[in-house]
Amino acid sequence: MTDDHSPATSRPRPVVPEPPVAERRPFTRSHHGDDFDDPYEWLRDKDDPAVVGYLEAENAYTEAVTAELEGLREEIFTDIKSRTQETDLSVPSYATHRWGGRSTAYWYYQRTVEGSEYPIFCRAAAGDRNELPDVEGEITGEQVLLDANAEAGDSEFFSLGAFSVSPTGDLLAYSVDLTGNERFQLRFLDLTSGKRLDDVIDNVAYGAAWAGDDHLFYTRADEAWRPFQVLRHRLGSDPASDPEVFAEPDERFWVGVGSSRDENWVIIDAGSKLTSEVRLLPTSAPESEPRIVAPRRQGVEYEVEPAGDRLLILHNDGAEDFALAQAPLDAQTHEQWQTVLPHQPGVRLQEVDAYQDQIVIGLRRNGLAGIHLIARDADGDLGDGWDIDFDEPLYTVSPMGAGDYDSPDLRLSFTSMITPNSIYDYRVGERKLILRKITPVLDHPTSGAYRKEDYEQRREWATAADGTKIPLSIVYAKTTPLDGSAPAVIYGYGSYEIPMDPSFSIPVLSFLDRGFVYAIAHIRGGGEMGRHWYEQGKTTTKINTFTDFVTAARHLVDAGYTSADRLAARGGSAGGLLMGAVANLAPDAFRAIHAAVPFVDPLTSILMPELPLTVTEWEEWGDPLHDPDIYAYMKSYSPYENLAHKEYPAILATTSLHDTRVLFTEPAKWIAELRRVATNGPERPILLKTEMSAGHGGASGRYKRWHEIAFESAWLIDQVRP
Repeated sequence: MTDDHSPATSRPRPVVPEPPVAERRPFTRSHHGDDFDDPYEWLRDKDDPAVVGYLEAENAYTEAVTAELEGLREEIFTDIKSRTQETDLSVPSYATHRWGGRSTAYWYYQRTVEGSEYPIFCRAAAGDRNELPDVEGEITGEQVLLDANAEAGDSEFFSLGAFSVSPTGDLLAYSVDLTGNERFQLRFLDLTSGKRLDDVIDNVAYGAAWAGDDHLFYTRADEAWRPFQVLRHRLGSDPASDPEVFAEPDERFWVGVGSSRDENWVIIDAGSKLTSEVRLLPTSAPESEPRIVAPRRQGVEYEVEPAGDRLLILHNDGAEDFALAQAPLDAQTHEQWQTVLPHQPGVRLQEVDAYQDQIVIGLRRNGLAGIHLIARDADGDLGDGWDIDFDEPLYTVSPMGAGDYDSPDLRLSFTSMITPNSIYDYRVGERKLILRKITPVLDHPTSGAYRKEDYEQRREWATAADGTKIPLSIVYAKTTPLDGSAPAVIYGYGSYEIPMDPSFSIPVLSFLDRGFVYAIAHIRGGGEMGRHWYEQGKTTTKINTFTDFVTAARHLVDAGYTSADRLAARGGSAGGLLMGAVANLAPDAFRAIHAAVPFVDPLTSILMPELPLTVTEWEEWGDPLHDPDIYAYMKSYSPYENLAHKEYPAILATTSLHDTRVLFTEPAKWIAELRRVATNGPERPILLKTEMSAGHGGASGRYKRWHEIAFESAWLIDQVRP
């Protein structure tokens, strides 16, 4: 390690202009006898020139305040770019196309090319599945399926919503979003001629599933951005006449469509936050009616994995952390489910993948991800099971699947806070891991080569006020002093049962090599510790999420990792709500906060069922529109509604104009009011930065995204270094 990135000494701040002041217009929200004055509600219409003008003024102010960080931003961008192998190749995946008596095998993979923002999707004819192409040289017979850079063209934004090769391997269906609003255009490509078909379908949602080479199933969203409908398109027909296959009237439920691994079934999922229902349709009869596997029952979630001669059902019927069952292929009720892997409290079963010779189960135990395998005999019956073991104290492992139902191997990805993402093939019969690739981390121009032994990762536990132990994943350079003098960043999310697992990040190295401690707080509301962990951080227990994060932050200080005046916090989306809540709850615990696409006006949004995604969220947050107790509870923690006249940490809110999940309105209102009431001096700025051509995930191109990360990281580093 070198000291080239040592924190700078205290320095004078440049003179900056006065911040924008949003106009306050009278508006009152009234519910359940409560009136809330909301003078910034007018900041909702992105087509209003006054709204756009205000956002642009905020961008100009943020740029002026942070102009002195241009050099540091370029350093961090160089950190990321220099360590990343820009021209690279993913590990090829073997897949066989069998349809109509034909059988053709290919290696599928992606390329990235230096200077290009997006990947190139390729394939090459395959022979023996155990003889991978030479990824260091040229791959013989390479065929470019889709160059995302060419598809993006001059668009400021590009995203794929579907990418699906037909069963014969002759056609590609893919969908593109060029604005960031998650509404896609579905297109088709003839892979034998390279020509695009005339079939074009606008306004589709995520996902697509083939039935033969002439029928494709896709989804469409309603005005609230909820995928609610499955339609069937026959190639060559007018998309306006595509028949509806399924429509979900309950506004709590999302609909998705996919294919089974053996390509015998189209799977239609309908699910709310608490309840699910699955339909199957045989690909051999694409115009038939889908069949329900088990009618929905409130509070019961299940997923279906066709496994040749039977169905596998992962469910929580009387099993908080889920159990695995099997059922006949023609099952139509839960009474036909037979337990294969019984419920084990504390072991959260998360996913199941079926193959001819084995069943692969992704699970969680003791706060870590894991993989469990069950062998199948010649009749397809399930035998003994075992876990795949790893020797690091912190890690994330996940099954990546395989292209074929009859694959003898399992592909998986492994990473930790000090181990770059590693791709393995697991030989099930030999119980042997074969390393295929470790994501390269190139030499830094000043720091030199990355050596994992120069860093330390730890799992620690903070104790909440109710006695709950909160896990933290912590990483730092071994040269970093642990006497409270080091700056630190703590990240959190804590919603939707989504775990924020320890993983390697090249951008995080920019913190570690500047003497930072980096921590992830695995707080309640997330999925790190099983279903109960989620239940204790949602609806009327949501405040646990916020107090857990404060507990974790104070633990870092008490344990000597950092001090409160050198601690920064970051989180995005629902994690942005977390940032706003802890800023109100414990402003003294943090020196700076970055809130990305933050859900900081949740009560207003959840009260408006006409907004995108609102009704589907009621089972996560509660229904304040109809329940006065939920209204009062949400109002008690809503960041926007609890701002007070006091000193706050320095705050940077980043958002996107076309975000359909958390509207830009929320951080715009929050920052306007925060700047009005906070007693912060210029050394603790309150900033808003809006990406004017992106969606919920921010910039889409990798270089654009690196610049975005560099901007955010430079600001955090500057705020907490001495």
